[in-house]
Parts: sequence; structure tokens; C-alpha cells
Amino acid sequence: MFRPQRLRAGGARLFALLAGIVLLAACTPSGLVGPGAIPGGPVPGEVIGAGPVKVGMLLPLSATGNAGQLARQMRNAAELALRESQSATVQILIKDDRGTPDGARAAASAAISEGAQIILGPLFAEAVTAAASVAKPAGVPVVAFSTDASVAARGVYLISFLPQGDVDRIVRYAASQGKRSFAALLPANAYGTLVEATLQRSLANAGGRVVAVQKYNLDRASMQEKATAIANIVKQGTVNAVFMPEGGDAAPFLAQILATNEVDPSQVQFLGSGQWDDPRVTAESNLNGGWFPGPDLNGFRSFSERYRAAFGSAPLRNASLAYDATSLATGLAGRFGSNAFTDQVLTASSGFIGVDGAFRFLADGTNQRALAVYQIERGQLGVLSPAPRNFTAGF
Repeated sequence: MFRPQRLRAGGARLFALLAGIVLLAACTPSGLVGPGAIPGGPVPGEVIGAGPVKVGMLLPLSATGNAGQLARQMRNAAELALRESQSATVQILIKDDRGTPDGARAAASAAISEGAQIILGPLFAEAVTAAASVAKPAGVPVVAFSTDASVAARGVYLISFLPQGDVDRIVRYAASQGKRSFAALLPANAYGTLVEATLQRSLANAGGRVVAVQKYNLDRASMQEKATAIANIVKQGTVNAVFMPEGGDAAPFLAQILATNEVDPSQVQFLGSGQWDDPRVTAESNLNGGWFPGPDLNGFRSFSERYRAAFGSAPLRNASLAYDATSLATGLAGRFGSNAFTDQVLTASSGFIGVDGAFRFLADGTNQRALAVYQIERGQLGVLSPAPRNFTAGF
């Protein structure tokens, strides 16, 4: 019988870019409270490092709530990346974009006027579009932290983990294991619409089909109604996988409703997204045996330990996006000099390797990432399929 590889914590490691540049990085998506930014005022900022190559970083530093907290941790992660690279090539021009389009335009203008050759950030989709409206005419590329692929374009690259990559990886793996008849429980929002379209396309490419989709509103009555409808379809025997990409409290509740309606997880495979890397999900007994995609977890654990040692607290999961982006800028500047941030360099087909594995930017501004597939095993995770180490196979 096949047994998944057990996941073990690892020490800090340096990885080389597939293109030959040293890079440490980590990133994965998680939910954010809206910006709640403080409007108005000039563009405050600071400079980290003293190298000749100037890199702008736009963050909602004056925002309230989760956004402001993440922004401050991203700033710290950028400092950590420069410190660990021991490079004297780059200086980071930190700018507060206030979490708004107007703030992002002002911040991008300020950074470019000070000599920034590339912009890292912003975090929110509307801010990315606004910053790009300034950066693209100036010939300055943007590497943004948003997970909204609609803002991506040539010259505006997304370094985040995109929902499309999650769906494609779990569908391809499930199909390889004979799971080709899907039902899906999706939220009735923009994320659910995007995921449904990707699911239909990926499953068709894998020779499968989507038998049923139910979309729920974000309340328990709606979730119960839609999960019950899916349970009735599953019990007809025409489905061998149920896809529930939402994490947090959603997936456990949906699984409980399915179990109440006599859906046996030993007879149908539960599938999720990277959002399932959450103790609330992995602790749910009805999701035991469920599969979901994600980056190599050891990389973020190592980054988190180093961040805690440097700044006294653990980082939010997406703080590593700024570490990744800063390390990328530093590595490219050190290797390619004045040609570091051309589209040709940024979209190298061999890609880059960070602490979360291989990734590469595509010409349309989106990305591909090499993801593992995990299995929930009574609150722990087993590795069913390791992340590919390069882009030579399966992409």
C-alpha cells in the first residue's frame, strides 16, 4: 500500500535560482480584512540598505487592521532579506500607499522619481492597477502581492500564490489517482466564480467532468442547504471527489453537514485548496484523508524562525511575499546589473527557486508555482506528491 512521505521540519536552507541567482522566498495566500486606510497626506517612507540599485516597495503601512499589520511585517521581511543576502547592491525605498488607488499612484510616482528601477507591491488589486498606471509608462516593472489575476499584465507580475495554480495542481493529482468525477461546494462570490471556471477547464484537460456545483452564501443556513444538495448527489454514486476550496471554519462545517447526510469520506475523496493549511481544517475529523495543494512547508517554517529571532514575534503567512520579492530583486541586480529587471529576465522559463520551491512569471503577468499535495492524517500532514523541483515535467 502506498504511504505518503511524512512531513518533517527542516533547518534553514539556501536555495539557488534555477537561473543561477541565490534567492530565499516563501509565500501563500490567506484572507485579509479590507484596508481601512487613512487617506490624505504626503507619501511617507524610509530607506533600507544603501546599494546603488533602487527598488521601490509599496505597502499600506498606515492602514488599520490586518492590512496594516501585514504591511509592517512585510517591511520587516524586506529588511531581513537584505540582511541575510549580505548584498550591498540594493536599497529599498519603502513607501506608504495607504491601501488606496490614489495612495498607490502617489507612492509609485515618488519611488520612481527617486530612481526606483522596479516596484515591489502593492498588496491590494485596485492599488496594483493604480501603481501600474504610473510605472508602465515609465518603463518600470511591477512585482505585486495581489492574488487577483485580473490585474496582471506584461510588466505587472504577481508573486503571490494564485487560486488557479491551487485548482490545477489538485485536479491533476486527483485525476492521476482515478478521481475524475467531481462535485463542488463553492462560495457565491468572485473567488467562487474564478475557482469554478478553473475547475471546469482543468478537469476537462485531465479527462474528467464536473457533475454538480452548489454555491453557498456566507451563512450557515445557506451552507447547510447546499452541502445537503451535494450529499444527495454523492449518494447516487456518480461522484468520486468533492471539492471544497474554502478554509477557515467553512470546510469543517461543510464536511460535518456531508457526514450528517451519510457521505462517507472513505467512499468519496474530499479535496481542498491551499487554504486548508489551517489548524481548524486539519483538526476536523470528517476531513481526515482529505487532499490539498500547497508549497513546501519547511521553507516557511525556517523563514518564520528567522523572522521571530530578528523581530520578536512570528510573521503572518503572507509576510514572506516581501522577503521573496526583495530576495528576487537583490539576486537579479547582483547578477544582471542594469539589465536585471527586463521582461526577458523576469520571465525566464527556467524560473526561480525560493524556500517554497520553484516559481516563474509568465508573459501575461501571472505565475506558475511547483506545489506539493498533502493529505490530512488525524491533525497531521503527510506528503502524497512532493513539489516538482523544476519546470521540466508536468507543466
